[in-house]
Amino acid sequence: MDAPSLLRLARYPVSNAAVVVTSFRLSLFHGRQLSTGVGEGFPGSSSKRRARGPVMAAKKASDGEKQNEGKYKHTLNLPKTAFGMRANSSVREPEIQKLWEENQVMKRVVERNNAGTFILHDGPPYANGSLHMGHALNKILKDIINRYKLLQNYKVHYVPGWDCHGLPIELKVLQSMDQDARKELTPIKLRKKAAKFARDTVATQMKSFKRYGIWADWNNPYLTLAPEYEAAQIEVFGQMALQGYIYRGRKPVHWSPSSRTALAEAELEYPEGHTSKSIYVILKLVNSPPDSSALLTEFFPHLFLAIWTTTPWTIPANAAVAVNAQLTYAIVEVQSVEKESISQESRLKVGNVLKGGNQKLFLVVASELVPTLQSKWGVKLVVKKTFLGSALENSRYIHPIDERECPVVIGGDYITTESGTGLVHTAPGHGQEDYVTGLKYGLPILSPVDDLGKFTEEAGGFSGLDVLGDGNAAVVKFLDEKLSIILEEPYKHKYPYDWRTKKPTIFRATEQWFASVEGFRKLALDAINEVTWIPQQAQNRITAMTSSRSDWCISRQRTWGVPIPVFYHVTTKKPLINEETINHVKSVVSEKGADAWWYMTKEDLLPDKYRHQASEYEKGTDTMDVWFDSGSSWAAVLGKREELHFPADLYLEGTDQHRGWFQSSLLTSVAVKGKAPYSSVITHGFVLDEKGMKMSKSVGNVVDPENVISGGKNQKDEPGYGADVLRLWVSSVDYSGDVLIGPQVLRQMSDIYRKLRGTLRYLLSNLHDWTPEYAVSYDDLPKIDKFALFQLENVVNAIKESYETYQFYKIFQIMQRFAIVDLSNFYFDVAKDRLYVGGTAGFTRRSCQTVLAAHLLKITRVIAPILPHLAEDAWQNLPFEHTTVGGSATRFVFESKWPDSNDQWLAVPVEDIDFWRKILELRSEVNKVLETARVGKLIGSSLEARVHLYTEDAAMASRLRELCEAKNDADALTRIFITSQVEILSSLAGSDEIPCTGELVGEGQRIWIGVSRAVGTKCERCWNYSPKVGSFVGHPTLCERCYDVIEGPLPVGAMAEVS
Repeated sequence: MDAPSLLRLARYPVSNAAVVVTSFRLSLFHGRQLSTGVGEGFPGSSSKRRARGPVMAAKKASDGEKQNEGKYKHTLNLPKTAFGMRANSSVREPEIQKLWEENQVMKRVVERNNAGTFILHDGPPYANGSLHMGHALNKILKDIINRYKLLQNYKVHYVPGWDCHGLPIELKVLQSMDQDARKELTPIKLRKKAAKFARDTVATQMKSFKRYGIWADWNNPYLTLAPEYEAAQIEVFGQMALQGYIYRGRKPVHWSPSSRTALAEAELEYPEGHTSKSIYVILKLVNSPPDSSALLTEFFPHLFLAIWTTTPWTIPANAAVAVNAQLTYAIVEVQSVEKESISQESRLKVGNVLKGGNQKLFLVVASELVPTLQSKWGVKLVVKKTFLGSALENSRYIHPIDERECPVVIGGDYITTESGTGLVHTAPGHGQEDYVTGLKYGLPILSPVDDLGKFTEEAGGFSGLDVLGDGNAAVVKFLDEKLSIILEEPYKHKYPYDWRTKKPTIFRATEQWFASVEGFRKLALDAINEVTWIPQQAQNRITAMTSSRSDWCISRQRTWGVPIPVFYHVTTKKPLINEETINHVKSVVSEKGADAWWYMTKEDLLPDKYRHQASEYEKGTDTMDVWFDSGSSWAAVLGKREELHFPADLYLEGTDQHRGWFQSSLLTSVAVKGKAPYSSVITHGFVLDEKGMKMSKSVGNVVDPENVISGGKNQKDEPGYGADVLRLWVSSVDYSGDVLIGPQVLRQMSDIYRKLRGTLRYLLSNLHDWTPEYAVSYDDLPKIDKFALFQLENVVNAIKESYETYQFYKIFQIMQRFAIVDLSNFYFDVAKDRLYVGGTAGFTRRSCQTVLAAHLLKITRVIAPILPHLAEDAWQNLPFEHTTVGGSATRFVFESKWPDSNDQWLAVPVEDIDFWRKILELRSEVNKVLETARVGKLIGSSLEARVHLYTEDAAMASRLRELCEAKNDADALTRIFITSQVEILSSLAGSDEIPCTGELVGEGQRIWIGVSRAVGTKCERCWNYSPKVGSFVGHPTLCERCYDVIEGPLPVGAMAEVS
């Protein structure tokens, strides 16, 4: 993505930003879009022309310039606030967090709220290493939701959790020790070291989460290593076992030689670029099917089955060849070898069987693949006979290594003609589909591979060789020497790797404990349909995964975990597991922790009923899959803490958790409770760099959340932006897909944050002398103020709807447009005149302050879930006390609750809304003409201008005259245009003398615009031009309005003569 694109991304981070803003405005203004057209980057921007008379005069006076220019500066009401423009986040944010903590703000708010309980159950991050940007995205999204619910008067109980068991922590401990120390390491010593490592990591990660501004019950987190958690997990295991959902069996599982343990699907990854050594192997047929002996006989003894495999090391475990009953197969004769075509493919290695070229060779392959194989092998294949695959069932072939007879069997739909030969090498000990086919035919489950991934003695001459290394090569060499290989070629494909060690895995049949997903699959699928999935397509993903998943291997051959509470008979190896044994172990673990399984005797771990038989049993050494750990959190946390409830209202994690925590929680909960542990589930995408690339330390594109907040080593290249800028970024992205972050995006976020802060500073500084007692009643407000409140209320309602639907990026867009563009460039712009020069207690100033106070109180609260530090900083600088409806003071922003809706503010007549829309369009066009006059040096600032307007629309002309003659100064067109005079012409006679002109055309209306120099003299105090300047004794440099402010209105006839 190029830089301009990234800048656009940062401004409107989602592709439909324009649509959102437009649709918001359409709803806001009853189907007609309002465009102020005066913001930076928008048509009609005219920042250069704006007059800042009073402010500039005051500044010049303070700088010691001409004394008479500062004569009236003490009469101006200039902004005052201690709320700085610079956030100073490295200091201020920790101060605010300390303020919250010392005053227990979250606890106080929760205790006062009474609208019900909201539970977002935390998916436990792994207690292994530092946090990354994915953690920040996840936790901040959760915090935004929780803080919004607090403002909505809910009792929010958010218990943070950590996943503390498993291989990565065990490996970290082992890596920290030398060889001698490892030799003396007992299981209990390892567990103690692992527990310490996990707890230290939890403390480090917790500190980082707190710095993000996350509110949680930090004093009472849940850790999967806690005794009460481990006991609840054993209880879940026991309930599933007693219902028949847990069983022990020998079947192929994903096995990691590098970790020496079985793995679940969620513990695998499939990196790009893996290349396997694939071979085409021939197996000699020796017997035809019993019921069709004539089918193959004529081709004996030169008939072979052709198979293809990407795992040559599994050939020693071959037990059958599977065919598809419905596919057509052919017997082909290999008649010639086209050596030239083979030699052109340097990556291919021709087998010895093709190099001889003298012997007859007939092969069985799928008929459809004959042309493909002929081309690949570089031979001529002549079809001699065809038949359905079903005709091959029960024919026999000779195993190429140990020469035993093996059958041809019927496989399933997994046998296709997309690749290979249409015949599948079947090793039930090394593949799930092979295993299912093997059960059907009673095939032996051979798996001559040990825990280290080396061939066992059962593999004969290959014993001791690494199946993924020299063992694989040895099998290929042996087969080729036996004239059993047609072709060898490298094959690039996706292959499962251990997600922890980053090394390839194998499929290997071992004795393991399984959860029978098939036993409750329908219940799980029904439960999925009862859950609200956000985004909606997430339901399809978890449904597909649950529908197709095999039984869940829940046992691991490691020390650091929760033990599978099973005893085995010393002689028969039969497991002892029943309600009594499970309950006894659970009670021991709840008191002493899972370590007890390793240090307590069998006599103490067995219930009374079995203690006299303790010598006949031995403890199991397997631990549970860590996904079973975290997948039991609904029972260990939601089910055990009084303030929580089951099911949780919401789970929120990354999209990879459809096969991880979402699924393990679903399966355990459905098996035990018959329902899902969550009512709603939100998933978010991954965090990528600005170019859409995966972050990698080796590439150097990692964005560290800690550096975003506090800054990197080089503060110039990596400045610290504070937690709120990071949170603002989270709110800006459409998290339903992958999201981008990088230096340019962060700079844009920082700029937007600064402008939002500037908006709050404007509000605070212009309310320094205001109290609620000064509020002007709604009915008495000027029209422009009523329109401002109408806009505000629509914005608050739109933001609330976006919070409710978890579409935070829409909030980001609405606030950016409203607070930064609409307010700053229209209402704030025109309000400065009456705020600064309108007189301290003047009506128009008090009416404006009434509106500003409403904006401050509402904006601060609606942004608080996203930018809590900014909101609290503003709240702590409120120049007046805010009280709730009940009359209690709100010391902190989250005590104030969500702003109450105000239907009166929305009750602006449609015709008035349309008129203000037209006024804003007209203002945009006036600005353009003023800019033309400025460029032509007719005027300097806009206050040097007189605007002339003409329209043939009598109704519009009448309404424009009303604004020119407005009783209150706030609604006057001169204030709206920020010019000294505005005149509504009755005709265009004499308009040729007006030097600068323009026109507003649209919706059947045409308004002519002219700009000339203002008449009269410049007022020293407000810089407006007026013919009455020089008319007032004692104040000859003031206009009538400023004189009234200084001295009070003069009686008629009391003006001094102008000499």
